[in-house]
Amino acid sequence: MNIPFSPPYIDADIENEVLDSLRSGWITTGPKVRDLEILCAQLSGVEKAVAVNSWTSGAALVLKWLGIGKGDEVIIPAYTYSATALTVLHAGATPVMVDVLDDFTIDPQKLKAAITTATKAVMAVDIAGWPCDYDAIKQIINAEDVRSKFNPGNEIQRKFGRIALIADAAHSIGATYNGKPASIASDITIFSLHAVKNVTTAEGGMICLYLPPPFSNEEVYKWMKLNSLNGQTKDAFSKSQGGGWRYDIVSAGLKINMPDICAAIGLAQLKKYPGLLLPERERVFNHYAAFFGSKNWAIMPPARDEQRISSYHLYPLRIKNITEDQRDAIIQKMADAGVAVNVHFIPMPMLTLFKELGYRIEDYPNAYKNYAHEISLPIYPQLTGEKCTYIEEQLEKAYKEVL
Repeated sequence: MNIPFSPPYIDADIENEVLDSLRSGWITTGPKVRDLEILCAQLSGVEKAVAVNSWTSGAALVLKWLGIGKGDEVIIPAYTYSATALTVLHAGATPVMVDVLDDFTIDPQKLKAAITTATKAVMAVDIAGWPCDYDAIKQIINAEDVRSKFNPGNEIQRKFGRIALIADAAHSIGATYNGKPASIASDITIFSLHAVKNVTTAEGGMICLYLPPPFSNEEVYKWMKLNSLNGQTKDAFSKSQGGGWRYDIVSAGLKINMPDICAAIGLAQLKKYPGLLLPERERVFNHYAAFFGSKNWAIMPPARDEQRISSYHLYPLRIKNITEDQRDAIIQKMADAGVAVNVHFIPMPMLTLFKELGYRIEDYPNAYKNYAHEISLPIYPQLTGEKCTYIEEQLEKAYKEVL
């Protein structure tokens, strides 16, 4: 049996939506992007959503809007994909890494200890579809002693009057928090729509705006649309309308707009996400949970508690009392059996760039422990029960052979 890790879900509806875009003669940013933004905003419980060409560019745009730059600090977990930190570096600011909890998410107490007068934002990361403890994070950033040391550097930061809370929700579209979409648990939530994500546009991202008063989400949406297209006052679709050619450049924007040909894929997927694709991912997750729940060597990932329900993006299984080398040997045996698995993530302090910047993995013991024990199993709607059983059996076999 040959089981890939994360193939995209493509059916006739998706093909037809893409063909509709191709046949319309309009393939760059236009009506499909608009429809995708509206549908994503509705499903996420927010007023406005901004489509961009990747999570990374979406985060860059958010930091640009916040005016974060040289001398500023953004607190992030050490256990995440490198894009979380790279966007902060590209803004000219300093990523301040903190350790994580056993559930992979940022440790609120470590976060609190890392706050300084230079802290402008917290970028919390939902790992594998599991939301952070946003109530705890908000309690910290809203505390009087923390607000009193907040040092705004511009008018937008003064309007906040506190540290801004950004959710790196690359994994968690469709997750819930306190019975509502998790995307309203922070000021701004950024989804990834990359090829391996729960909903994909091949490449893409979505910024969901849930800003508090006195901000206008409508006005911020307009600013972000303008600055996702070079600061140009008209997009290509508007310019193409009769007599609408004249435009102006009013800001030093970025070029990160999503094209319609990509939005078409995501639009078709998002239409069936709540009723089909998300429940199917939960089915696979529960299949694994039923098997590994009886194994005393397995640490199962969280799926739901009183506050949170996962989006079931990954199944980050951890194995007790193994070394990193033993974990890697199990992964190789899985590959030999035709099963592609993965690891999420190599903690950033272990990567060359961040080591050269002075980060040390020894400062993040829980991040390393989670990483060394973790194997991500495939989750996607196309996985049949038979294939799930095969994956489970091969992992147990590999564990026994290695240990």
